[in-house]
Amino acid sequence: LLYERNEPPLLTESFEPDNIPLLSDVVSPGTAPRAPEPQTAAATTAGLAPAEQERLDDELRASAELILQEVIDDFAPQIEAELRRRLQARLGRLRGQRNG
Repeated sequence: LLYERNEPPLLTESFEPDNIPLLSDVVSPGTAPRAPEPQTAAATTAGLAPAEQERLDDELRASAELILQEVIDDFAPQIEAELRRRLQARLGRLRGQRNG
């Protein structure tokens, strides 16, 4: 696995010209499956009792807060390091202006 190449092929490597699609190639419309129509929140909660809707809303909000906190926790060290780097650079420029 260490010797496997995970890079795109070089331009000097051989290729089959017949495998390259052209802009003039005609693509016949296929029978692609249709994507389901997205349902609105009102349509999905229309059959629920108000108490059930409120419980679901509270649960979703709590889940969203947990996810947001996880994201903040994941990125906080990177943000702190970037702030420290920028402040050190700014301090160096200020010292240079003061001494020079």
